[in-house]
Amino acid sequence: MQALNYRKTFLIGFGFFASSLAWSLYNSFVPVMLEERYLQSTALIGFIMTIDNMFGVVFQPLVGQLSDRTRTRFGKRMPYILVGIPLCAAAFFFIPRTTSLLGMMSVIILFNLIMSVWRSPVVSLMPDLTPPVQRSKANGIINLMGGVGGIIAFLVGGYLSNVGGDNMPFLMGSVVMIFALLMLVFFVKEPDSRHMARIMAAREQVLAADAPRQSWRDKARARINNDLLKGLSGPEKKSLLSLLVAIFFWFCGYNAVESFFTLYATKELGVSKGDATMTLTLFSLSLVAFALPAGILAGRVGRKKMILIGLTGMVVLFLPMLFIQNLWILRGLLLLGGAAWACININSLPMVVELASKERIGSFTGYYYFFSFSAAILSPTLFGWIRDLTDDYSTLFLYSVIAFALAFVCMINVRHGEANPEAAAPDDLPA
Repeated sequence: MQALNYRKTFLIGFGFFASSLAWSLYNSFVPVMLEERYLQSTALIGFIMTIDNMFGVVFQPLVGQLSDRTRTRFGKRMPYILVGIPLCAAAFFFIPRTTSLLGMMSVIILFNLIMSVWRSPVVSLMPDLTPPVQRSKANGIINLMGGVGGIIAFLVGGYLSNVGGDNMPFLMGSVVMIFALLMLVFFVKEPDSRHMARIMAAREQVLAADAPRQSWRDKARARINNDLLKGLSGPEKKSLLSLLVAIFFWFCGYNAVESFFTLYATKELGVSKGDATMTLTLFSLSLVAFALPAGILAGRVGRKKMILIGLTGMVVLFLPMLFIQNLWILRGLLLLGGAAWACININSLPMVVELASKERIGSFTGYYYFFSFSAAILSPTLFGWIRDLTDDYSTLFLYSVIAFALAFVCMINVRHGEANPEAAAPDDLPA
């Protein structure tokens, strides 16, 4: 079994660290700036805050596929990172420095667009450069760094906002993005993707020479299958579809709670916004603390089993929240819920990319983000409609429990995606 290179994984994680820190700052400060400066409509502000998910659904799968086909001496992911991060850092820097709604919206749209260009490639670096059997553990490290980035954004960003106004947190975010880029450029060497292109071209020529003559319909059918689900058997395709639908459902459950917990706590429990935010932070802290253990345990008991344990935990922990009014008990359940969510979240992307061939990892990363971002767009709106009908915020947890239960049913049908100890990482391929 190939050992995990902790140093390389940690350095790759700087990309996700910078992305998570920037998004945390963006989600914390942009809605407030829009309301204080230009807009009074909460619905309109909410729509603006979904732009990143809309761009993610459209562009991240496309960029993932495009990066799979990119052949340069810098590799297939780094060109997008080299261009995207500096432009993203510049746009982020100017968000609070605009002086009109048109100016702010232009920079916000530019920031979200560029972020959707480099986010999928930077996430794909981990499975690209990590042995398949070690990807859950590596994803735990990556998510640990992302969680730390979010915590730094809340703590340091909040302090900088108090002492220096809106400009300072965004300056910090831009500096961190540039620092992350330098870490990736100087310490993470992606292999020259032109070598792999030559190997694959030679292999296809040999196969084409040995293959029988095909009709144009057979060739077209083969080309479509090659482009969309290259190399997957029928059972593997079924597993991939079931896994992606499960990802959609569990992100529906997660995003509803993330979006509406503060409103639930203030309306149903009568606590302040600050206390509600601190309560939800316990979930995030538990997720960060259990990220690496969730990956390590998956290497011992299997990714699917860890996800099913996590989904069972979310159902068991969220169901009592329908009836509990004690804030301290609620906090304890959320603290345990963060560990259950880690079991799910840490192992889902490694299962998806395990089904991909080495030259299709970016595309499959894009599929993962398509389904997760689709849930982030649909779920808050769907629960908002349900809440308007019931006039009861406590239905939030019933909604989430149903979503997690549906994800559990889908995961039962997943038969592939576990690590193959004999599979080689791209670094092990001949040059």
